[in-house]
Amino acid sequence: MDWLAWFDAPEYGFARQVLQRGIAALFFVAFTSTLNQFPALLGERGLLPVPAYLARIGKPLRPSLFTWRYSDGLLRTVCWIGVAISASLILGLPQLGPPWVPMLAFLSLWLLYMSIVNVGQTFYAFGWEMLILEAGFTVAFLGSDQSPPPRPILLLLAWLVFRLEFGAGMIKIRGGQEWRDLTALYYHHETQPMPGPLSRQFHLLPKAFHRLEVLGNHGAQLVVPFLLFAPQPVGSIAAGVIIFTQLWLVASGNFAWLNWSAIVLAFAAVSDPVAHAVLPIIPPSWVPAPGSSASSPLWWVGIVLAVTVLLLVLSYWPIRNLFSRGQLMNASFNRWQLVNTYGAFGTVTKDRIEVTVEGTMDEDPDEGADWQEYGFKGKPGDVNRLSRQFAPYHLRLDWLMWFLPLRTVHERWFYALLAKLLEADQQTLALLRKDPFNGEKPRWVRATTYLYRFSTRAEHKQTGQRWIRLYLAEAIPPLSRRLERR
Repeated sequence: MDWLAWFDAPEYGFARQVLQRGIAALFFVAFTSTLNQFPALLGERGLLPVPAYLARIGKPLRPSLFTWRYSDGLLRTVCWIGVAISASLILGLPQLGPPWVPMLAFLSLWLLYMSIVNVGQTFYAFGWEMLILEAGFTVAFLGSDQSPPPRPILLLLAWLVFRLEFGAGMIKIRGGQEWRDLTALYYHHETQPMPGPLSRQFHLLPKAFHRLEVLGNHGAQLVVPFLLFAPQPVGSIAAGVIIFTQLWLVASGNFAWLNWSAIVLAFAAVSDPVAHAVLPIIPPSWVPAPGSSASSPLWWVGIVLAVTVLLLVLSYWPIRNLFSRGQLMNASFNRWQLVNTYGAFGTVTKDRIEVTVEGTMDEDPDEGADWQEYGFKGKPGDVNRLSRQFAPYHLRLDWLMWFLPLRTVHERWFYALLAKLLEADQQTLALLRKDPFNGEKPRWVRATTYLYRFSTRAEHKQTGQRWIRLYLAEAIPPLSRRLERR
């Protein structure tokens, strides 16, 4: 129907391929991460067991399949179903059918993962959890290869990128002075939650370059997002700037799937002709299957428009938040975690304090005891060890360890971790890189704090150390298997 010609966006076929397969890939990582870590962190014998949590609070405020019953077996079943659906979408199989097939596939991922997030407590209290949920719900309505991409959904995805970037930019401008005086990156690469293999090299760049980085960040987050809605090729260029800045963040640190989500979602503004001009291997008009040039069926138009109206209505609260002096960061305004507000690093930590966990086999846990340090997979520990690249995979325990010195070491989950280490719990030890006692139970464990900084080039050449650390204090005195203090 000619009066619906505005609805279809056949020139965004490649964008749809990237969006659907990319978000599916991130769900694949999210479910895999959960499968590997959830039982030890939140399972029946975890640090913060879900059954105890549900018994304490009753019915969660947000929907979850586990409200009625939780078991580690059911959790693993949910994860394997999510992995299977994600894999099928990555391969493009549901997209070969009618539009309702990929819609149901993505909505299933959304509901299954939301069930996990809503009982995940502090281990799932990250902005990128609600980001992947909102992205999964919205991408569900991009249709299939049998009809062109719907323009309203592409605009809603651009709106999601806008909130993600502009919200982060506003948080910074309203946050610490270091963002306004352009010194934030004097510290950020060194003090970020989980440095990557190149973070030290980024940190050692000249300070003048760091100031340019901050200026570039402000431009990419406060100006460029508005251009996502501009006519082509401006919209694609704006998306390209966002993709480039996000790749810069990928190279300089480990932020789970936050940066990769922004990269994938930015393709909502990239048209086929521009994608072809940049990479000629991409067809100038993406026609992946026969019949893909047909108009969208009327029933599908009705579904998409209804969802568009819903998401536009829900946009009132994040819009108000964006321009509020008390701007919230990473907040949801409804039970379904749709049309959220985002933002990160409103202030930058100036010093890196690490909490280390140590154990000993000695009977007397004094300073003369042989204290051995546990090694974590992602967070800094061994001063000679090169940090690894884990993103988009999310090491939840390592991230929570970063927050400890910023809040308090006296977290319930941290004492639970110490108790598990005293028992040499294999499920817990699997979350770590190094168990210094090779599966045996230590007599005592304790927590200490160190001040960490990157070594200079001269220090690295002389000592081989990538980190220089200074002992600060004993944060938690030695605890025995009965959790008795020394």
